[in-house]
This record gives sequence, structure tokens and C-alpha cells, in this order.
Amino acid sequence: MGPSPTPHSPAGSRWLRHFSKLLVCATVFLIFLGGQVKSHDAGLAVPDWPTTYGVNMFLYHWSNWVGGIFHEHVHRLVASSVGLMCIVLCAWLYARESRPWVRTLGIVALVLVILQGLLGGLTVMLQLPVAVSTGHAVLAQSFLMLTVFIAYSLSVERSHRPRASASPAWGITAGLVFLVYIQLILGALMRHTESGLAIPDFPTMGGRYLPLFDSGMLAWINEWRFDKGYVNGQLLEPVTIGQVLIHFSHRVGAGLVAAWAIFATWRVFRDPGNRPEVRRAVCILDALIVLQAGLGIFTVWMAKFPLVTSIHVATGAAVLGCSTLLLLRACPAELTVRAASAPVSVEPATDPSFDPVST
Repeated sequence: MGPSPTPHSPAGSRWLRHFSKLLVCATVFLIFLGGQVKSHDAGLAVPDWPTTYGVNMFLYHWSNWVGGIFHEHVHRLVASSVGLMCIVLCAWLYARESRPWVRTLGIVALVLVILQGLLGGLTVMLQLPVAVSTGHAVLAQSFLMLTVFIAYSLSVERSHRPRASASPAWGITAGLVFLVYIQLILGALMRHTESGLAIPDFPTMGGRYLPLFDSGMLAWINEWRFDKGYVNGQLLEPVTIGQVLIHFSHRVGAGLVAAWAIFATWRVFRDPGNRPEVRRAVCILDALIVLQAGLGIFTVWMAKFPLVTSIHVATGAAVLGCSTLLLLRACPAELTVRAASAPVSVEPATDPSFDPVST
């Protein structure tokens, strides 16, 4: 009989790899549900935490899951499930993974998911303050990036990757991740400051192609909001010039991300030395950015229709996850394997688990 599966061998880590990818998908789904909570203004539909109307949330009867309660309660349940998955992943990594730096990533992920849960509770207890709500949204994106890093560290692709395999465009991909992250911060700030329709038209802005950000533009926007609210039977509060500028910065950020993605794609395909997986990642990322731009436009045109808005939020998370994967594939191999402590050296000729990238 051959040697038993080891933590680094495909057979020994197959289910752990699948589980790490499942956690990535569950995190994107959770971000979508968080978008649904905000899109339906359901953040305080369940006004207590960690209980649900005084009942253990896992025992709250499904017949009461109506209206905004449904969105907030389901968000809490799925968040708890993601937290449980993170505990399982951390324990699994500790039991099966020999690389200290990968085990450390699992611990960091567990700490982040606990902090995320506490921030979610504070968001409710403090009545949705902008700073806490925005931090809750941004930390979710940071956690997603970490889950992608963990999944990549466990992948067969990474274990077979040669040391000298950096893309010449890896610095540009790092810049792209930075821009996407900043754009998602601006998006969270826009949503939680109620600036989503602070500029309610596209491609014009306040009725002009070149906005002046003056009193005339603000009057046009607030008149539109009054008329729209009158037609829909719901009041749209007047916005300030600060809210207009927050919304405008998000549109500018979208343009910068798109332009940088085009530049990154050009750099990746101009060099024949880039590996196929790097090219595939940049193509998928481009498709997601095009989809995200279209969803952003429809979000404005449809006056923040909840489902479209929430899909826009989730697609933004997918863009961040894919750009993170692109960076991991493009950067020098040494940057993806920096360990907390040096691993024990082994002989590649005698150890079937030898991984040249992590030694």
C-alpha cells in the first residue's frame, strides 16, 4: 500500500479545500443578505440582540419571519452559520495543516468573524450609527479577502506553482485590489449615509453632464426626490451637498476601477510569460466589473430597487474576491507563503508531501 494522505497531498486536503471554497461562497451570499437588510431598511426590524424579540434567535418561530423581520433574521442566522463554518475551518486547519502561517490565517479569520458579529450587534444596539454600520460592511469585505487567501493557500494550483512564477503585472494587480477596496468603502459610506439617490440621474448628474455642485444642482435633485416620493407615496428626505459629493466620489471610483482594470488586462496579455490562470482571472474580473457597472446604472435608473441594489452589493464583493485571487496568482510566490515561523525542511525525493513553494 502507498503512503497515507498527508495535509499537503491532494487526497488528504481535498475536503478541506472544498470547505474553504464553500466558506468563500457563503461569505458572498451573506454580504448579499446584508445588502437585502439595508435595501429594505430592515436594520432595526429586530430591535434586540443577540435575541430576537426576547427569544433565542435559533428558536424564533418561522411563522413570524415576515416583512423586514425576515431579512434581518435570516441575515443573522446565515451570519451565525458562517461563524460556525469559520470555527470548523480553524479547527480543521489546526488538525490537518502543517504550515504555521496557514493555521495563523485560520485564527485571524475566526477573530475577524467574531468582531464582525459584535459590530453587527452594536449596529442594532446603537440604532444604526453611520460609523459602526459602515465599519460592519467594510469588515465583511476584509473577511472575504482573507477567506480567498486561505482557499488559495490550500489549492492544488498553489502547491504546484513554481517559485519563479510572478507576473510582470503583479504590482498593477495590487493597485487594482486597493482601488476596489476603497470603492467598496465609498459604496458602504454612500449606502449608510442615505446617499444612494443623492444623484438620481445617469449619465447626467443633477440634470447636467458636467455637474457644478452648486445650489441649482442641489435644488434640481431635491425637486426630483420630492416628485419621486410623491408618485411612490413615500417621503424622500432632501439631501445635502455632502451627500451629493459622497455619491459622486463613488461614481468617480467606479471609473477609476474600470480604467485600471483595462490597464491591468492590457499588461497581462501583452506579456507571453503570464500563466494561463492569471489570464483567466483577469478575464473573469473584467466580466464582473462590466456586470457591476451595469448593475450600478440600473440601481440609479430603478431608484434603488431592493433586489437590484443587493445584487450590486454582492457583485462588488465578488469583484473584490476575484481581484484578490488575481493578485495572489500574479504576485511572487514568496509573498503568498510568508510563514510565522520557518517550516521544517524535508527532502523532496523522499517526502511525497514536499511543496517547493512553502519551503
